Amino acid sequence: MGLEQLLVLAMFASFMGLLLLGFPVAWSLAGVGFVFAVIGHVLVEFAAADLWFSWGGTIGVLDRRIYGIVANELMVALPLFIFMGIMLDRSGIAERLVTSLVRILGGLRGGYAVTVVIVGVLLAASTGIVGASVVLLGMLSLGPMMRARYNKSLAVGTACSVGTLGILVPPSIMLVLMADRMGTSDASVGRLFMAALVPGVMLGVLYVAYILVAAYLDKDLAPAPRDREPLDARAFLQVFWAVLPPLGLILAVLGSIFTGFATTTEASAVGALGAMLLALANRRLNPTTLRQALYQTSRTTAFIFAIFIGATVFAAVLRGLGGDDVVRFALTGLPFGETGIVLTILAVVFLLGFFLDWVEITLIILPLVAPVIMSLGVDPLWFAMLFAICLQTSFLTPPVGFALFYIKGVCPPEITTRDIYLGVAPFVAIQLLGLALVFFYAPLATWLPNEIYGGR
Repeated sequence: MGLEQLLVLAMFASFMGLLLLGFPVAWSLAGVGFVFAVIGHVLVEFAAADLWFSWGGTIGVLDRRIYGIVANELMVALPLFIFMGIMLDRSGIAERLVTSLVRILGGLRGGYAVTVVIVGVLLAASTGIVGASVVLLGMLSLGPMMRARYNKSLAVGTACSVGTLGILVPPSIMLVLMADRMGTSDASVGRLFMAALVPGVMLGVLYVAYILVAAYLDKDLAPAPRDREPLDARAFLQVFWAVLPPLGLILAVLGSIFTGFATTTEASAVGALGAMLLALANRRLNPTTLRQALYQTSRTTAFIFAIFIGATVFAAVLRGLGGDDVVRFALTGLPFGETGIVLTILAVVFLLGFFLDWVEITLIILPLVAPVIMSLGVDPLWFAMLFAICLQTSFLTPPVGFALFYIKGVCPPEITTRDIYLGVAPFVAIQLLGLALVFFYAPLATWLPNEIYGGR
């Protein structure tokens, strides 16, 4: 093993070690980058090591790289989409959706859980914020499902898992970051949004199918209520008026992008304004709500950009030490073809999801493997969707599955951590099934964007 390989492995090992010790991600990335930049400089200048490392070509260009991140117009969409999601979370739309849909679906076995899935998909397409969706769905659904004698694991697993669809169903902040990191027009934001639409809805359908089948096979898992209000035209009218606002906002944001009427950044501004108008229409917009939404948006944006800057330092030094070549040779040297290489990358990403958040994986791993994938002739759109679905599972896999922590904070006292783990396990399996379907039938991800934008 050469010096480059040793240094690259030592960088990754140091980063993982600092994370396990509890150091913040952004500081760990930047700190490890600077330390190994010094090590590389010392080895080249004083030990005359056979190492192609340049201090000026790595640390010396960081100011321009960081300015490039801040000056990137696409990145303006991040805080605007985050604000849109937070404002919709406070607009009262979800409560109206749940109340109206339960009147129609509540008589089914598992009807309340199916309602949560439908509302979760609509929230995912409206907000894109996993934490907000999981907490909101948990607060709205866990109490009523417990009173309806639902199995605790099914109830908490449904609310927790459906909330993670927000990271996949467009408009998604993860897809915005992925488009920036992929660095190719074949995987632009608009294409990724279109590509994620079918897989995201497909996962929602698979969730509903699982709930209905499980409730049918086990009568005590999700029993139908003994008494329910009779259905009438008014109940369906309530559903229509409850679904119309979020659906209109979704069409306004995504439609303006897909038709070319607006850029992604402009569409995010439309979404932010639309969310404020919906909150105003529901009489939820006031100075306190606006101040809290702006504060939470600023915190979330600062968190993402801090990791962005730390990852820039880490990646610059890693490339300076030959990390790109090490990764490329390691992948292309595997004893199987491009399919095996893609499967290996997905397996590594899935395992990393147990320990890392999607932001770190997107900013560190994706830029390293994307050039290799494209050099093999793999469709970058198809690979990006596989990567995105894999990242979605990271929200549900312990010990660092953030959705598990979100839902635990709003669970009734009788729901334990064991119930949460047992509840999300079937949904992780369903997501892996969805991943397999996209893997073996690529048009699930590529047909819609290619039809709209043209392509392969």
